[in-house]
Amino acid sequence: MSELKPKKRTAALSFIFFTLLIDVIGLAIIIPVFPKLIEGLIDGDISDASKMSGLLLVAYAVMQFLFAPLVGNLSDKYGRRPVLLFSLLGFGIDYLFLAFAPTIGWLFIGRIIAGITGASFTTASAYIADVSSPEKRAQNFGMIGVAFGLGFIVGPVIGGILGKIDTHYPFYAAAVLALLNAAYGYFILPESLPKALRRELDWKRCNPLGSLLQLKKYPSVINLSVCLFVIYFASHAVQSVWTFYTMKKFDWNEDMVGYSLGFVGLMVALVQGGLIRIAIPKLGQERSIWIGLMFYAGGMVLFGLANQGWMMFAYMIPYALGGIAGPALQGLMTNQVPANEQGELQGGLTSLMSLSSIFGPWFMTYIFYYFTNANAPMYLPGAPYLIAGGLMLLSAGLAIRSFRKK
Repeated sequence: MSELKPKKRTAALSFIFFTLLIDVIGLAIIIPVFPKLIEGLIDGDISDASKMSGLLLVAYAVMQFLFAPLVGNLSDKYGRRPVLLFSLLGFGIDYLFLAFAPTIGWLFIGRIIAGITGASFTTASAYIADVSSPEKRAQNFGMIGVAFGLGFIVGPVIGGILGKIDTHYPFYAAAVLALLNAAYGYFILPESLPKALRRELDWKRCNPLGSLLQLKKYPSVINLSVCLFVIYFASHAVQSVWTFYTMKKFDWNEDMVGYSLGFVGLMVALVQGGLIRIAIPKLGQERSIWIGLMFYAGGMVLFGLANQGWMMFAYMIPYALGGIAGPALQGLMTNQVPANEQGELQGGLTSLMSLSSIFGPWFMTYIFYYFTNANAPMYLPGAPYLIAGGLMLLSAGLAIRSFRKK
């Protein structure tokens, strides 16, 4: 754990929370208008745009998979702060590429830059591990969920409003937020990793496959990593398809998409900011994981079966309750890794997330395209959510099996 005194530790957690919050707002602002931007650049419909969106997400994920271990290891050598600032600058450049893109190729260039530098959550996770005691890590990891929740309350609503004026305005706003966030971090954010706990850069550990293999040192971590991979893969039914699904099935506009994502954010913030502080200590980390995954599975299936727009709001409640699983899983894993290897662990987990993001967005958006295009064998836009529900059940089963082995 970091040598920061309790007051400074609390202040550091506050700083990292606001850094993440601004970052998430920037990410969320562009979501309601991204389908329309792609439609305009490829001169296609919403189904065609969903397939292209999947490829853009794959481009980002491939770069993050290749570079996340290097970034995680650099944070173990040089500290979390400079790496975090570098990633924020990368996001700012990416949003500018998206804002001024005259062709679809520019979107790919921007996504590649963001993938190379996009380690803000990896480094933030290591930062939180640095300044948290083992018994508080699961709760403090919930801050990431709170930042996501609040960011998704504010960001999509702003994006929907700005997008109605001009499709490019949300991208300008996201670029400004990312660059201001970098400036905020430069002047305010303290370093969390003392020099005494830093280690030399080992290039073998920077290999993305090597980073994943390093997880094998901790058998319980590698077993739970498989569960995490399945969760990440399944979550792309929401992350990659939500905007296209609701626009196609319920004829929602940018405003409505923004409001719905804002409500998702509110539910997530309530769970991550409040419920987990009660649920995880009461249930324990292991029970929190499989119970949360059951809620995730139920929420996914209900999304896929919804036949009226209001149902999507109602079904967000069980889906959001699944949020107790993630912090419990991260807390369980980080408690089994030494302090000077937290960056490496988070780099490995980010590589795992990126590996799932190489296949998840492509798979989920293609399934959506397959069941919604003009030549579809049957019209079933909810197919990605039904598949994701099954995958969440699979992850719950794998987690229970891992606990019994331990």
